[in-house]
Amino acid sequence: MENISCCNLNNRDMLRKVIVKIRLERINTQKGVTVEVLLDGSAMDLVMSLEFARKQGFKLKKVEGSIYMRNIDGSFNKKEPIEHTVEFNIYYQGHRERTKINVIGGQKESMILGIPWLACYNLEINWRIEEVKMMRCLEECGKQ
Repeated sequence: MENISCCNLNNRDMLRKVIVKIRLERINTQKGVTVEVLLDGSAMDLVMSLEFARKQGFKLKKVEGSIYMRNIDGSFNKKEPIEHTVEFNIYYQGHRERTKINVIGGQKESMILGIPWLACYNLEINWRIEEVKMMRCLEECGKQ
């Protein structure tokens, strides 16, 4: 009998990436914006696109020195190093937190939440229908 898998092994990246809509609130103005965020189990950091940050009026904070990081495909992002961070509030499914992430130029996605964020919240993800549930928030998040 032939062993048939429901997963296409050639599409492993599909099993590590999901796009969700998250509400972000600027600290300096308390005005918010809803953005499609890439949850990526292969990304080693949390980043926001420089172009998105500027367009939405997020307050950029200069970091000491310049940091070059790898893109999702593993190559180094040589267009622009990380020179800024952004601090904001995240709202998603009753979860709320204040976070600070790196800002990087040349990214296609507006924002990426990678392994550190995914591991911290240990989300329940249904990869087939791209449904994400925040079931294990930290006590300080204030989830109702």
